[in-house]
Amino acid sequence: MSVSVKSLLSTLSARGPHRVLRGNLGIAGQPGVVYTPESGLNLPAVAFAHGWLTSAENYKGLLEHVASWGFVVAAPDTERGPIPSHLDLGADLLTTLDIVSKVRLGDGTISVRPDRLALAGHGMGAGAAVIAAAQRRVAAVAALFPAPTSPAAQNIAPELDTPGLILSGDDLDSVSSDARALAAAWAGPSLLRRIDGASHNGIIEGRRLFAALGAGRYEHKTEKATRALLTGYLLNTLLGDKTYAPFTDPTAEIPHTTVIDPTAEVEAETPKLSLGTVAKLIRG
Repeated sequence: MSVSVKSLLSTLSARGPHRVLRGNLGIAGQPGVVYTPESGLNLPAVAFAHGWLTSAENYKGLLEHVASWGFVVAAPDTERGPIPSHLDLGADLLTTLDIVSKVRLGDGTISVRPDRLALAGHGMGAGAAVIAAAQRRVAAVAALFPAPTSPAAQNIAPELDTPGLILSGDDLDSVSSDARALAAAWAGPSLLRRIDGASHNGIIEGRRLFAALGAGRYEHKTEKATRALLTGYLLNTLLGDKTYAPFTDPTAEIPHTTVIDPTAEVEAETPKLSLGTVAKLIRG
């Protein structure tokens, strides 16, 4: 593990050099928010989709962080109910990209370069980003802790030659994650990286629903790692900055993460038997 990678990770975990402004996408007819650097022309842009039963506000820190590194980051705030349409959320992502890439933002001093666009999302929003990427060519896709969607994202991934980053937690092979299947099906260059010790809902800020049942708790370490990995990946793929090449390199060793080969067979864990269970088996 090189010192330089550790240093890059530490740097990207901290806020970037740009002061961040917040705007309302609703002015352009699309409910949602947009975060931008204070000024800048021909900036890269990312459209981000939220997870199930969350809103754009639950990712405020993450979105602001990416914007502070020189990106326009916009998030539609739709499909927030218990039975969302993943297709409609994908369509809203494309509308969001159209808005930020075709009009001047802020007081007219902020613009987006049309060939430096990315799609990203968390949970079901990750699947929505894949659905959207099949309908519009972008420079990169980032699927953060992807969850099953309808239509299934892994059935669409074989159509994508777009570079893709897929992040997962320790619950990689649970019913709430399709990260492995998505990475295995991806036609273009993809990278499946597991954040050690993370759960799939750890990046949701301020979430209290289901917390009493032990689910949906915010994990500062998970979000910190996600911020750095996502930002480094976008800096390299959208801007071509070779400084951050380790974040797109499957051979790079990054602290507290593990690159997963999605085509490798999953070893079944040997059940652990308690003394009580062994006694019952003996009696049986």
